[in-house]
Amino acid sequence: MKYARQFLIILAFSFAGEALRLLIPLPVPASVYGLILLFAGLCLGLVKLEQVKPAAGFLLEIMPILFIPAVVGLMDLWDVLQSVLLPALVIVVASTLVVMAVSGCTAQWMLGRKGGKGRA
Repeated sequence: MKYARQFLIILAFSFAGEALRLLIPLPVPASVYGLILLFAGLCLGLVKLEQVKPAAGFLLEIMPILFIPAVVGLMDLWDVLQSVLLPALVIVVASTLVVMAVSGCTAQWMLGRKGGKGRA
């Protein structure tokens, strides 16, 4: 029953994200709204980390399985993708490097803000 309650909390924030997507006319996915709401709830103390941590850990562990349908869909569209393969690969590599750099700089900045805890 404990895990069901944790999943329901996460699901409630996901549904709230869906509602925001319908109300706010921005090109932002509902899952992003849901994550922002959950983060705000955690920061404000509305939701305690212990209330969602085990269920969130489970969802992170099974995440690779959730990508299988998308990969199968890409395999089905291989004929269409061949014509744009090189530009798509360049975009994927470039955006991955940018995200890694921004994430690393943000993490270093956040660690520096907390007085250098965790720095090597």
